[in-house]
Amino acid sequence: MRIERENPDSYSLAKGKEGLRGSNRSMSSVKDNLLRVMERIEKAARKAGRDPAEVKLVAVSKTVEVARIREAIEAGVSILGENYIQEAQKKIEEIGKPVSWHFIGHLQSNKAKYAIRFFDMIHSVDSHPLVEELNRRAEQADRVIKVMIEVNLSKEATKFGTDEEMVFTLARRIQTLKHLSLEGLMTMPPYFDSPEMSRPYYIALRELKGRMVKERIPMKELSMGMSNDFEVAIEEGATFIRVGTAIFGPRKEVRS
Repeated sequence: MRIERENPDSYSLAKGKEGLRGSNRSMSSVKDNLLRVMERIEKAARKAGRDPAEVKLVAVSKTVEVARIREAIEAGVSILGENYIQEAQKKIEEIGKPVSWHFIGHLQSNKAKYAIRFFDMIHSVDSHPLVEELNRRAEQADRVIKVMIEVNLSKEATKFGTDEEMVFTLARRIQTLKHLSLEGLMTMPPYFDSPEMSRPYYIALRELKGRMVKERIPMKELSMGMSNDFEVAIEEGATFIRVGTAIFGPRKEVRS
């Protein structure tokens, strides 16, 4: 039984669990894993006094073969996240758009035209040149593309994202552009064995969003939390969580 979806960007946790439990016991590991993730989302949201429907699951499918992605879609996943344009293009051309595709990796300006063509939302906008090119390409395509600003709160040199001091300037520029819609903020903390170590970064992103809203930069989304720590992210206000390994299992580290 398919999970019934009420809109393109989310699925019903209650209906999803009923559908998965009602299917036969030979269901795939993807379905099993998705059920466990859904239950973790619901538990974390309830613990924080939140409606689980506020949390949208992005199933991160980088390096995952098309057959397993189709299993995830059949199980009820409605948003897929990809990190690399070339790899994503092949998958999207084969699978089509029965789901929403989000770009969550580092995006170079020279790939902006492909991002506009293939994706419904970009989580990782982090520079003025990229913003200008995305807007130009979206105008050519007669589209308004939803974007989030990636913020490098850990200040790690190995991570992409704008710094906290520049995020206001970048956001205000996006507000002036007709073909970009600023939806929120994204961050990726350092990897920790203990999920609790991620909490300060998620608190910081939530508080940054609050300051920006007070400065008349409206936004509602926070993209934060991955397989190892998304419960903590939900407790701190995440509206998008990016989960790959917990759904698809360990991935091949092979870039196409």
